[in-house]
Amino acid sequence: MKPAVFHHVAPTTIDEVLSLLSEHAPDARILAGGQSLVPLMNFRLSCPSILIDLNHVQDLAYTRDDGEALAIGAMTRERTIENSDLVRQAVPLLHEATSYIAHLPIRSRGTIGGSLANADPAAEYPAVSVALDCHMVIWSARGERRVRARDFFVGVLTTAMEPDELLVEILVPKAPPRSGSVFVEIARRHGDFALAGIAAQITYSGDDVVAVHMAACGVGPGPVKLSAAEDIIMRDGLNEVTAKRAAKAAADEVDPSSDLHATAGYRRHLTGIMASRALLRAGERARGH
Repeated sequence: MKPAVFHHVAPTTIDEVLSLLSEHAPDARILAGGQSLVPLMNFRLSCPSILIDLNHVQDLAYTRDDGEALAIGAMTRERTIENSDLVRQAVPLLHEATSYIAHLPIRSRGTIGGSLANADPAAEYPAVSVALDCHMVIWSARGERRVRARDFFVGVLTTAMEPDELLVEILVPKAPPRSGSVFVEIARRHGDFALAGIAAQITYSGDDVVAVHMAACGVGPGPVKLSAAEDIIMRDGLNEVTAKRAAKAAADEVDPSSDLHATAGYRRHLTGIMASRALLRAGERARGH
């Protein structure tokens, strides 16, 4: 298959991008890494009249320590995040999740902003962003606004962005001292989208759990914040018994669908198993084991 006819433009500044979006929305689409959009265009599931290529906008690719958070430009490649010592040390959950994304050639072209804006329910970055309560920095010709990750994803392949808006930066909270994080997922083959996945981060003060962050992917129309599971660990601490109870709560919180890869029941079952596994492993890491 070949894409429908479109006009390709390659701006070099953010202002040019915003001007083009303001003029051509909603008929324009943004090209970041192209790992999702190009196949959709080839199958004519997406037929933009104008394609705005961000690959020459250098101001959108960076990773910066912003105090309590890392500021990551939307065009930062997934492979760059995977190789970043700053990300590994400051946000180990984001770093670990990156290693689960598809294959090396995909990560070499794919971008964090492209993954988040695409909002695939099975993707890793949306789950991490919801678990950690990241903030999306969005620009348009009308100005800037910031959207929390839990409000950013509104459905399958759908976000809260307007057609003339551009995701420019992601603010990712840094892991506090004595934190442990884990990303786990199960896929039919290495590199496939997850049947179910869990992002978890736990923080201790002394012997007490003082923060729990959990979200799931592949088990709903978008990333699922596992609030009930978090509440159990915050209230009762972390041990094998409470991890099992939190896992049951996590399985009850998700709303998976059935497809040719797995039934809804199986995905719910996987959610519980991986939630318990992720919590216990994150706790071990937080305690330095």
